[in-house]
Amino acid sequence: MQDESKKHCIMVGCDLHDKSMLLKVAAGKDKPETKTFENTAAQRVQMIKWLKGKSKAKHCKQIYFAYEASGQGFGLYDELKAAEIECWVLAPTRMERSVKEKSRKTDEKDALKILELVRGHLLAGNDLPAVWVADPELREDRMLMRRRETVAQQLTRTKTRVTFLLKLAKIERPEIVGDAWSAADRRWLREVGESEHYGWAMRMALQSLLRELAFLEDEEKELGKQINALAETEPYGEAVAKLCELAGIGVLTAMVLVTEMGDASRFKNRRELAAYWGLVPSSNESGEANDRKGHITRQGSGHVRRMLCQAVWAAVRTDGVIGAKYRRIVERNPRKKKIALVAMMRQMAIKAWHIVCLVQAQAACTSSADG
Repeated sequence: MQDESKKHCIMVGCDLHDKSMLLKVAAGKDKPETKTFENTAAQRVQMIKWLKGKSKAKHCKQIYFAYEASGQGFGLYDELKAAEIECWVLAPTRMERSVKEKSRKTDEKDALKILELVRGHLLAGNDLPAVWVADPELREDRMLMRRRETVAQQLTRTKTRVTFLLKLAKIERPEIVGDAWSAADRRWLREVGESEHYGWAMRMALQSLLRELAFLEDEEKELGKQINALAETEPYGEAVAKLCELAGIGVLTAMVLVTEMGDASRFKNRRELAAYWGLVPSSNESGEANDRKGHITRQGSGHVRRMLCQAVWAAVRTDGVIGAKYRRIVERNPRKKKIALVAMMRQMAIKAWHIVCLVQAQAACTSSADG
């Protein structure tokens, strides 16, 4: 049975944009009222004041507010929580919409849809597709990890552009320079960029790419130093040290896992963790189809999956036990090696989760004892 106090409250569905906020507001089962505010600091203060006035006029004790996750971040969430307004940020990927709703999309309809989800949750106990919101400090630390990945991706793309440029100019790497991107190869690339034997425009383009490459490599190193320094601080130090004891996991991977996991105790079991990071297969059990499994869902953080993939390959190459386990899984179905890779990624993620759970639980016990 639902809490009776929740049946008489102010419920708000908000369609949030860069410059505007359209609200659908209702008290209990009343007809929704539409209200629009500009998305500025002053107007958000006025919105909160207006909602509290509406709550007082309706003799409601609580206000429940919801909006969709977007590039707007969680600033509005923080402001509402500070004003003691219960707020949920909803995952767009988990909000079912019909084909008609998708083709006839308006701000009012979006806000009303969110309001209906809030009503269904409070009045009927329906599940709410809300995301877990990390505290501001953890969100800032995640920015550093994600920026490091962005730079690494840009570095890979720049190397690819250099290779394509050489192909377009019909320039082949001589065998004497050895592996691509080795010290000898880079000297040769600089010589090509300065040699008048090749066209001026091609040389200018190559020199530009080499400067870009040098900048990105320096930036990657600098971000690595910052991440290493952060990894030695609380609350990361002990968890990162223990994760680094696992084969294939270094400081960067450990920091990504810890920051993206956040409060590890929010996952009830390993299945929830695997589903959160999109490492479970999709399924189709409709009609005569009985437990038909498909590709992994790929929901959640692709950043985590990429780091786990790199960590697993490193472990397979360097750890004999893990390498043997991987080969045994591959032998069962040699044509689908990705299944073995995903299985190993999931196992590594679950091991990391258990470690982080233990470290965080011990830290909480220590904090309680000190208190």
